[in-house]
Amino acid sequence: MKVLIADKFEKSGLDGLRAAGCDVIFQPDANGDTLVAALRDTKAAVLVVRSTKVTEAMLDAGALSLIVRAGAGVNTIDVAGASKRGIYVSNCPGKNSVAVAELAMGLILAVDRRIPDNVAELRAGKWNKKKYSKARGLRGQTLGLLGFGHIGQEVAARARAFGMPVLVWSRRFAEDASARDEAEQAFGIQVVATAAELVSKADVLSVHLALTRETRNFVNAELLAHIRTGASFINTARGEVVDYAALEAAVKEKGLRVGLDVFASEPAEATADFADTLVALPDVYGTHHIGASTDQAQEAIAAETVRIISTYQDTGRVPNVVNLARLTPATHMLVVRHRDKPGVLAHVFEYLRVAHLNVQETENIIFEGAEAAVARINLDGAPSPRALSAMQSGNADILDLQLVKLG
Repeated sequence: MKVLIADKFEKSGLDGLRAAGCDVIFQPDANGDTLVAALRDTKAAVLVVRSTKVTEAMLDAGALSLIVRAGAGVNTIDVAGASKRGIYVSNCPGKNSVAVAELAMGLILAVDRRIPDNVAELRAGKWNKKKYSKARGLRGQTLGLLGFGHIGQEVAARARAFGMPVLVWSRRFAEDASARDEAEQAFGIQVVATAAELVSKADVLSVHLALTRETRNFVNAELLAHIRTGASFINTARGEVVDYAALEAAVKEKGLRVGLDVFASEPAEATADFADTLVALPDVYGTHHIGASTDQAQEAIAAETVRIISTYQDTGRVPNVVNLARLTPATHMLVVRHRDKPGVLAHVFEYLRVAHLNVQETENIIFEGAEAAVARINLDGAPSPRALSAMQSGNADILDLQLVKLG
């Protein structure tokens, strides 16, 4: 199986893919038109990317059947376009959670103790203990987590070790009371009912929302109106989930202290000039979108990428796939008990074709001894009784037919 890697990737991952029998093409600088050309020329079945954008032109260029994001999220990939073309999209959730959580805690500490300003003045030859000895400290300060996936959970564990009470808002807890109760007991947190309530009660607000259509600009002026004067704000999630103009206004109006690893507009290159009016404000600190960039996290992601591709190569199944339909248009299931002989299911499918019925899902389970099987075929409609009768009578190896209405 040909695997094109169009981003930086750990040597252990390259070695693992080759050991699994993959033909690995490593072009870490390929992007845009060069990636389109690479996909066209190599006819790779699998594409691995990290921050490289995957566009519709790339999907049409070659022979892709699987795209793996070597990281969490899939916001850089045209998932809808991949779905239309029957291309699997997978990622590596949770493998960089500890790394991002560690940076979030580092930013919380840096904001509270103004560590970057301390360092800057020391390097400028200035000593100012009087100014920098003023800090609140973290113990007893309420941490509000906006979102509670893998990273939020890791942050909660570390914050509790600092003696910080942890409040959480997550949409899934509003929809699942049992999940809420389990999380409160397992992580020692308190779940609140609304995002506004969380923001109003937090001394430190840390954002851990995945980027979706619903969460884009989720942290907006309306939500930030509830934040406490002098509170700290941390974002190590996605720049797009925060309205940064509204955040800049809140910094000026309420004296917020801010730590950011992601920004509204980031350079596409690894090194570039960067200007942002928000970062220029006092008590606003930033890092260079490095949350997942530890050796430990990258090794874990490489290993998970190898597992995904090896599983796909060996079984045809894709771990962590994100673009399969949860619900299909299927309305009926046709259960076919039959002898395990060639042509039986082809006979059934021919009758379904004539009846203009589309197969949504199918499985064929073989009994011990491989003499008989049961096929379950989900359809977007119901065959007529006459069609069912003709289907069964037309092949002596069909032992029984049963039509089940779904839903």
